[in-house]
Amino acid sequence: MNKDQLVRAVANTTGETISKSETIIDATLNTVVDTLAAGESVKLIGFGQFSVKERAARLGRNPKTNAEIHIPPSRKPVFTPGKDFKDAVAGK
Repeated sequence: MNKDQLVRAVANTTGETISKSETIIDATLNTVVDTLAAGESVKLIGFGQFSVKERAARLGRNPKTNAEIHIPPSRKPVFTPGKDFKDAVAGK
């Protein structure tokens, strides 16, 4: 499912217009991104949790030259599905 299909599915489910559904989905996704960028998490009970994982700086190795390289610290978004989400996907 792509974004257009998601927007249409939400519009059909809620009875809202496609335009309004797209605005709501965009606002929701932008809020999740902005919250994660601020270092906070987003918890949706029954669905899951979006959070940020901090990765420390470390030494790596270039596989071509075998030379050591410094890998800077980084932050990456992580999604952890909730129990209801896992059960639905598993068919329980």
